[in-house]
Formats: sequence, C-alpha cells, structure tokens
Amino acid sequence: MSHNRRHFLAQSSLAAVSATSLWGAAGTAPRRILVRSSWQTVNIGDIAHTPGILQILETHLPDTEIVLYPSNLDNGVDELLRARFPKLTVAKKGSKALEEAYQTCDFLLHGSGASLVAQRDVAHWREQTGKPYGIYGITLPPKKSSSTTPTTAAAMADVVDLLSTARFVFFRDSKSLQFAKQLGVTCPIMEFGPDAAFACDLRDEPKATAFLSQHGLEPGKFMCCIPRLRYTPYWTIKDHVKFDAVKHRRNEEMKEHDHAALRQAIIEVVKQTDLKVLVCPEDRTQMAVGKEMIYDKLPADVLDRVVWRPNYWLTGEAVSTYVRSAGLFGNEMHSPIMCIGHGVPALVCRFAEQTSKGYMWDDIGLGQWLFDLDDESSIQKIVPAVLDVAMNPEAAKAKAAEAQKFVLRRQAETMAVLKQELSA
Repeated sequence: MSHNRRHFLAQSSLAAVSATSLWGAAGTAPRRILVRSSWQTVNIGDIAHTPGILQILETHLPDTEIVLYPSNLDNGVDELLRARFPKLTVAKKGSKALEEAYQTCDFLLHGSGASLVAQRDVAHWREQTGKPYGIYGITLPPKKSSSTTPTTAAAMADVVDLLSTARFVFFRDSKSLQFAKQLGVTCPIMEFGPDAAFACDLRDEPKATAFLSQHGLEPGKFMCCIPRLRYTPYWTIKDHVKFDAVKHRRNEEMKEHDHAALRQAIIEVVKQTDLKVLVCPEDRTQMAVGKEMIYDKLPADVLDRVVWRPNYWLTGEAVSTYVRSAGLFGNEMHSPIMCIGHGVPALVCRFAEQTSKGYMWDDIGLGQWLFDLDDESSIQKIVPAVLDVAMNPEAAKAKAAEAQKFVLRRQAETMAVLKQELSA
C-alpha cells in the first residue's frame, strides 16, 4: 500500500469525529473556510458546483463558517444561493469583504471545475497569507505550450507547483489523478474525489411543476435528453467571445454524427414504451442545438410524445425536473451528475474534445452508462442502453442508487481529510 493511500485511510478514519471536538472546547471561535467557486452562470453545471460544495460543507462541517469567493453570480444565481444558504457570506473580487476573508479565513478550498480554474487566486492566497489550501473535485487537463506543440511538463510547471503545495487534491476522475502523478505532483494526499455538483440540492418546485403540467409530463413517465456540440459556441451567447472558425467547422462536421443515436433512442423509447421525452439544455446554447439536431429531425409520428424546451433554466428548476424523470441521456456531464446525486439513472456520451471528466462514470461504477462518440462500437450500445433504462426502471434506479452511495461515502471521507487539516 502506498504512503499516500495509508495516509488517506488514516485521515478517513476521522469521519466519525465530531466537528465540535475538532474545534476545541465550547466557546472556541469556529474555523473559517474561503471557498473559491462559481465560475459562470450560462451553464447549470457550473452553477451547481457551488451549492454542491456548500451542501457538503454544511453536512459534514456544520460548525464551520463559510465565505464564498465567486467569479460570477449573475442571472439570478446570487438570489438562488442566498435562499438556500441564508447565512452565506459572499466576498467578491476587489471587495473589503474579500480583504477581511484573507485575514480571517483559516483555509482556502478551490471548488470543482474543468481545471485548476482559479489558479492565479490560489497562487495569490499562498503568497499573501501562507495559509493552507486544498483542491476539491477538479479535472486536470493537459496544457499546450503552444498551439502547435504537444503538452510538456514545463507548460504545466506552475500548476504542478500549486498542486504539490496543497494539503490535498481530490480529482473528479482517475485519469486526472494519473496525469498528476505523471507530471510529478507531490501533494501528500491525492485521491479520487467526486465533483461537488453531485451534492447540489437546489430546487424550484413551482417552476418545474408549471412547465411539466403545461406539457403533460408526469412523474416517472418521461426521460430527459440533452444535446451538445463538440465545442460550446460561446460566441453566440457572450458578446466578448469572438467567433472561432475552427471550432465552428468542427461542430458542423460532427453535429449530425453526435446526435443521430440520441434521436434514434428517442424514437425507440416513444415506440416501445409509454414514456415521453423532454429535450432540454444544460447551457444557453443548447436550446437551438436541441431544436435543430433533435426535435426538427424526428419523424412526425413520435413528435406528440416529445417536448422541446425553448428557453434556458436555472439549476433549481432543472433538478426539480430531473428528479421526477425516469432518467436522462445525452452529450453533457453535469446534468447526469446531478441526476446520480439524487439516485436518478443517467447515461453519458462523451468525445475527444471534452476533458477526461466523463471517465468519472467508470470511477463511480457506471461504466456501462458511459459511451464514446468517437468509437463506433460504443455508439451502437447507446440506444439499447437507453431502452433498458426505460423498460427496466427499478433495476436502473438500483444501479443509480449504488453509484449515489459510493459518491456519498467519498464525500464523507474527503471531508474527514478537510476536518483534520482545519484542526491542525
């Protein structure tokens, strides 16, 4: 057994230790954590990272004070978070609250993301405070030293340095963990740690109920399907993002290929079961993709049992919808994460242009629900797998529940590590 593994198991045994005993005698000031998260709001998955980590901390470290250091809380997300976490302190960039947080917080926790998203802020924390920090549930994607040369250790040197001096790094997929070791990251605790979005429990029951009622979608009687292009065309929704001809060309080249199996799955679900299908988005670009590549290309004889959602939604309404569904399938990652976090079956299709995050489905025991759109043999398994979930709901729910239990166990174990760090 490796030194890291022995150390991790020793840390995990702290799970049963109460937060109060860690903070010392009654009357001792509680520990304070600065959580760096909230990357953007045009994607319900990016929104979900923050309520997810806040819920995990609330569950396992209830006596700890939390300060959120966000990048973006617009589009109503600020109100959504404050409604769920009324005691939350928010310290925005450049604010006096953030200055105070640097002085009074004991620990910086970098939340889940597609990479070490706030690399500069983590470096600044280390330089300015000398206080400890940890990384929770990230993917470690390769960085190119230029557009024409391969990944090199030198190109990742700053990231390797920051990860190595963290108290712990939890990677949300095992391939990232393996990559970190290959790069020479020497952090004493490096383990698989689930994306925080698994714990997102935001809800908006009134909006979900109204939408589902309007379209005749009954609990347990519909599945959700999410489209996605190879590259998110942010230039269509963000004024400051320039049109990328190379990415657009790749999207156009692959969009039919990447949605054909989803359409066929919808057709078979409608024809072979009594379920309906809701085509819905994870980000603001996907309503149009769902209309063009799925809904408009379906045969007329199935359309009366297919609903296309024309507008974006926030994470609370999405979760309130997913938990009433019979399952979800598509080309996205965080809607499936939120589904499994609530015991709802979810199938993931991935492709080379994405990071390695999709492989977390292998890590949590759902490899049979992970499909590679760059592998024809894998594509052939999509429709049968979707049909199996639709036709065997109890077995599918049991499979989802097992993955959920594993995630919950890992959350408890990772928080035991954080507890010990805070008590040091």
